[in-house]
Amino acid sequence: TARAAHARQAPCWRTTRAATPAAARTSTWAASTMAYRPAREGNLLSLYINNRAGGLIFHRDFSPNAAKLDTNEQMQLASTFSGLALIMGQLAPSRPSSGMQLLEADGFLLQSFDSPTGIKFFLTAEPDAKGLDLVLREVYTYYADYVLKNPFYEMDMPIQKGGKFCQKLDRMVAQVQDRR
Repeated sequence: TARAAHARQAPCWRTTRAATPAAARTSTWAASTMAYRPAREGNLLSLYINNRAGGLIFHRDFSPNAAKLDTNEQMQLASTFSGLALIMGQLAPSRPSSGMQLLEADGFLLQSFDSPTGIKFFLTAEPDAKGLDLVLREVYTYYADYVLKNPFYEMDMPIQKGGKFCQKLDRMVAQVQDRR
């Protein structure tokens, strides 16, 4: 099919397109957490922020179509994202590689952004979403302004929910969702 041909042509460290929904579910968490749920085109689903060790320090769902996960499943998913990004970086034919930036499947997109400090930001969205890299850069700006500049925040520790960071994040996501 055209999608299978696209998968063979795209470099694996930049973009991966699964030929079938079954191919997109290559690990145990994928079948239960990333199942496609039809909704308005291009909605943002979830944000994950991982520390340098790959541990989940923040998670937020933006859509009722996002996978319903308990805390343990969220932590497993986040560490899987980090491991996948590390593997993709090692598979790249050129060094240094930025690792995984975009993963495309039939039911979702996963865009990632690595900060200069080693914090990884992962955003899941519906397949037709555009400009996810710009959204992640804005999230990073909020992270730098409202989390890192907080004198009570310790690096690599979970981010407190309900603070200024969450308020700005929710406001920005609402604006993005309204434009779609």
